[in-house]
Amino acid sequence: MTLQALFDIELPIIQAPMAGVQDSALAIAVSNAGGLGSLPCAMLSPAALRTELEAMVQGTDKPFNVNFFAHTPPKPDPGRERAWQEALAPYYRELGLDPESVPAGGGRTPFNEEAAALVEAFRPAVVSFHFGLPEPALLDRVKATGARILSTATTVDEALWLEQRGVDAIIAQGLEAGGHRGSFLSGEVSRQMGTFALIPQMVRSVSCPVIAAGGIADLAGIRAAIDLGASGVQLGTAFLLCPEARTRAIHRDALKHPDACHTALTNLFSGGPARGIVNRIMRELGPISDLAPAFPLATAAMAPLREGAEKAGSGNFSPLWAGQNVTGCREVPAAQLLRQLTGGV
Repeated sequence: MTLQALFDIELPIIQAPMAGVQDSALAIAVSNAGGLGSLPCAMLSPAALRTELEAMVQGTDKPFNVNFFAHTPPKPDPGRERAWQEALAPYYRELGLDPESVPAGGGRTPFNEEAAALVEAFRPAVVSFHFGLPEPALLDRVKATGARILSTATTVDEALWLEQRGVDAIIAQGLEAGGHRGSFLSGEVSRQMGTFALIPQMVRSVSCPVIAAGGIADLAGIRAAIDLGASGVQLGTAFLLCPEARTRAIHRDALKHPDACHTALTNLFSGGPARGIVNRIMRELGPISDLAPAFPLATAAMAPLREGAEKAGSGNFSPLWAGQNVTGCREVPAAQLLRQLTGGV
C-alpha cells in the first residue's frame, strides 16, 4: 500500500517529528502541501501539547501525525551522574558556571495517561512512537480513536516485534538518519544497518507497509527507496532550514557549513545514541562516553553548557542534529521544498 492511500495524503512523504527544532508551524505547512506533517510531543507539557494540537486543527484540515516517545525511564544512578558531572566540570568552569548547580530532570516524558486523553480529545489521523510502543492499555486507547499507528524500527527484529503488536506501518530508520535512534530491543549499534540495506530486508520480513528514513535528500533517493519496496519516505534533515522550522541560528549555520558532512552517533547530549554534526564536545570527550547517564538523564548536566555557549555564539555544546546527507537542506518554504523533492514521483 502506498503512503498516499494509507494516510489519505497527496505525496509519499512524512516530515519527521523533530523535538527541539520544530513546532506546529512546520507540521501544518507540510500537511497543507500534501505530505504528512508531524508534531513532536515528547518534550511538551500537557498544557503545551494541548496548545500545539489546537494550533494543528486550526491550521490544517489535512491528516497529520503526532509523535511520542515510548521509552522506559531509567532509575537514577547517583554515582554515574556524579562521574558525568565531574567529566563536564572543566567546561562549566571555562564558561563561568557552577558545576554544583546542575538542574534535575531529563526533559523527555514517555507516552502516558495525560497524553492518551489528549489523543482521544483531538483524534489525530496518525499517532507515531519512538523507542517501541507504550503499554498495551495505552496503545489500545489510541487504536480506539481510529488513528493509524506507526513506530520506528532500526532492525528487522524490531520490525517483526512491531508488526506482531498491530502497527499500521513501520519506519525503517537507517544508520544515516539524524537525531535519536529509535532502537528498543537492543542498544547494540553494530546490529543496525544503512537505510538501503535495511529496506529490502524489512520489506521481505513484514507484511505491513515500510517507510524509509535516513540519508534521503532528493528525488533520486525517494525513487530508490520506493524501488526497493518502501511505501514512502520520512524526511527530517531536509526541512531544518525551512523558515517554518524553529532551528536555532547556530544550528542553521552549522548545517550550511562544509563540516556538516561530518556527523557521528553520540550519547553525550541525552544519554541515547543520536546522530549530529561533530562539534568540540564530541571531539574532546569522544562521541560515545560510558560516563553519560542513560537516556534521557544525561540531558540535565549538558543543558547549562549549551545555554552558556550559545549565549556567546558557540555551538560547541549544542546537539546539532543532522543526518549524513544534508544536501537536501534548502532555505525555502516547506511547501516549495516538497515540490522540489517530489517532482515526478
